[in-house]
Amino acid sequence: MNINLKSYQEQAVDKLVLQTKQLLAHDGPGEVCVFQAPTGSGKTIMTAKFIEVLIKELPDKDLCFLWVSIGKGDLHLQSKHVLEKIFEGFPRVVLVEEEFGNSRDSINRNEVVVANWEKLRTKDRTTGDWKNIVMKDGEKLSFPEVLIKTREKHKIILIIDESHVSASTERAQELRDLISADVIVEMSATPRLKPNVDQLTEGSAGFVKINPKEVIEEGMIKKELIINEGIDKIDISESDSQEVVLEVAYQKRLQLKKVYQSEGSNVNPLVLIQIPTAEAGENKIKAIRGFLEKRHITEKNGKLAIWLAEQKSDTIDWISEPDNEIEFLIFKQAIDTGWDCPRAHILVKFREPGNVVFEIQTVGRILRMPEQKHYLNDVLNVGYIYTNLKSFDVHREEYNPNIIKHLRSKLVASYKPIKLTSYYKTRADYGDVTSSFGLVFEEVANKYFGIKSKHDIGSTNVYLVEKKGVKLDLKRYEQEIIADTKLEGKDFDDLEGEITPEALARLTIAGNDLQAMFEQAIKDNLGPFRGAKRSVPVIKTAIYSWFREYLGSPNWKEEILLIQKVFLHDQNRKVFDHVLAEAIDQYKTVKDKEVRQKVALSERYYEFELPKELFFNEHTDEQVRASQYAFDPCYLNIDRSAPEKSFEQFLNDNAKKIHWWWKNGENKQNYLGIRYENGSGFYTFYPDYLVQLADGQIGVFEVKDVGDRDGSTGTKAKAEALQVWLAQLKRKDVFGGIAMERNQAWLINSQSKYNWEKCQKGDWSDWVDLATTL
Repeated sequence: MNINLKSYQEQAVDKLVLQTKQLLAHDGPGEVCVFQAPTGSGKTIMTAKFIEVLIKELPDKDLCFLWVSIGKGDLHLQSKHVLEKIFEGFPRVVLVEEEFGNSRDSINRNEVVVANWEKLRTKDRTTGDWKNIVMKDGEKLSFPEVLIKTREKHKIILIIDESHVSASTERAQELRDLISADVIVEMSATPRLKPNVDQLTEGSAGFVKINPKEVIEEGMIKKELIINEGIDKIDISESDSQEVVLEVAYQKRLQLKKVYQSEGSNVNPLVLIQIPTAEAGENKIKAIRGFLEKRHITEKNGKLAIWLAEQKSDTIDWISEPDNEIEFLIFKQAIDTGWDCPRAHILVKFREPGNVVFEIQTVGRILRMPEQKHYLNDVLNVGYIYTNLKSFDVHREEYNPNIIKHLRSKLVASYKPIKLTSYYKTRADYGDVTSSFGLVFEEVANKYFGIKSKHDIGSTNVYLVEKKGVKLDLKRYEQEIIADTKLEGKDFDDLEGEITPEALARLTIAGNDLQAMFEQAIKDNLGPFRGAKRSVPVIKTAIYSWFREYLGSPNWKEEILLIQKVFLHDQNRKVFDHVLAEAIDQYKTVKDKEVRQKVALSERYYEFELPKELFFNEHTDEQVRASQYAFDPCYLNIDRSAPEKSFEQFLNDNAKKIHWWWKNGENKQNYLGIRYENGSGFYTFYPDYLVQLADGQIGVFEVKDVGDRDGSTGTKAKAEALQVWLAQLKRKDVFGGIAMERNQAWLINSQSKYNWEKCQKGDWSDWVDLATTL
């Protein structure tokens, strides 16, 4: 299956492969590599790609894989389905219960065996015997015996999916010991254990971590999850509150469906209804069925599905398809961990005994984006939770961003429409090289070397490349790679045969150094593309693909190392630097066209009003006493700057002159945005404060520190864009500018041309006292 990985995914796969190689080379079984990736980042896809690349890069290693899924449900079946879809036949994927417990005596080379952790590890409390028949001793080979036979032939890589759930219990440790894998890859958004510095330094453990912000920026998960949007405090009876929550969720689903259609998408948003696990849950199901039946949503017409331990709808197998007809799914706890349905957009959760905690792990089922992108209408970039719980907690997320918003603030009743023009655009460019570069590199390289066709038996491509001065002495390069390891008197029979763990460790280190030099060579030729972190993996892939397609590199031993060695060798470096630089230069035109098309699709102007309500998180926002604030209560970000806090005090001190004031936000259509140009692109500028004076005038202010380091660059661009925006409004009742505190007085600059250099020379003639304008 051809999957275009996101930049952060490519980097994670590279790191997983590199660190697993190091752990395989290290003495002792059971070395652990922790893979920490946020919910919705694509852990299964990344790990599947890791398996493919590891098999390809270690052709002489006898590897096999045991993929264990956590949980009491059927997550392992979903994992198997996804893996088979990605692998398309190789490597082969099988289930433990279908393939073992009979005459099979071992796992095959490169085979991926999928198992359910709970089913494998469960024992009879009385006898202490394994419950699962494939684990029991008997006439046929048990799975523990299969593992013993397998270790005689292959290296076992154990992959534990959602390892935080129960992979650290005493029984789980017993199973780990029984499997005795050479390397264990633990996948989780919240791993229980992380390697220490000493383990990482000595190479006895690995750790690969993905930044959640990268996952959001790539459009993989929603920007935030809001609890009870549009619902006032629920203090009515149980049945009535249940009806309210269901109705709001029903209406929100209809709204989302219309917005998807307006975006040209066929996604059918799904509502998840979680009922209590106690007996009261049965009554809930009856009430929910009754509510939905009145709205023509039933199992019979395919719009409702049930997923309980004792009951599961026949239609549920295809529920993850974007346009599947199921609109509502009723469940208990079965799908809390690992279940993947990206079109799930709304979660309804009913009252149950005890205090309920909302955290990413428990509401992550509505976190994913259905088409792995953010939409122009921000309504689709938010997940919605509706509940009639009287009290609940929201956990601080130490790893995932605190995107669960549960503190509600309402717009004051005295607010009157302001009708300001706002600009919004989704991010169209990261200043990086994208996958379209591959075709450009291929065309430039083929033209330079005179190559007309792909590599085949009798191909003259190698001759054409060498004719241009490139040395393709693969045997020599293999020996040089080995020589770089500083091993005494060993050539490993031209990299064939057994290699000692110590030798392989040194060889891996040499490979790491080679890769670092290879990546640096790419960075040196990036030209105007500043996004090295995103660009380097893409360019590496383009180079590898060209070598494979036109020089037959899949037949080379240690293919990736040899490609890097060929590219970097003194005799060849100038040639490939020239080809890469030329490809980057020609790619500029392709990239500019790409960006223009994306910008045209990603930007819009609209009439802005303060939203009727906003939501906040207790761990990132604080309630503040503020006079004349536009929302009640007033929540402000804990990390706002000192100048911003000082400006807020200034507004409070002048409350008698002010009708309302508001702290603007960023990156959402709920906030006022202004288009500005900075360098080679257009961006959205979100001014810090909106203030409506007692006489009706509206002030728009961007607050800066008197020691502003960006005064001549970023601030200048924003200040002048603000004045252009004000001029285009053609309204005498709206003014604004850059606000700054100097000598304990707040000043404002509303000039059409912003001159920071004058201020640096002590000339503040462009600035006036802000207090006199209120």
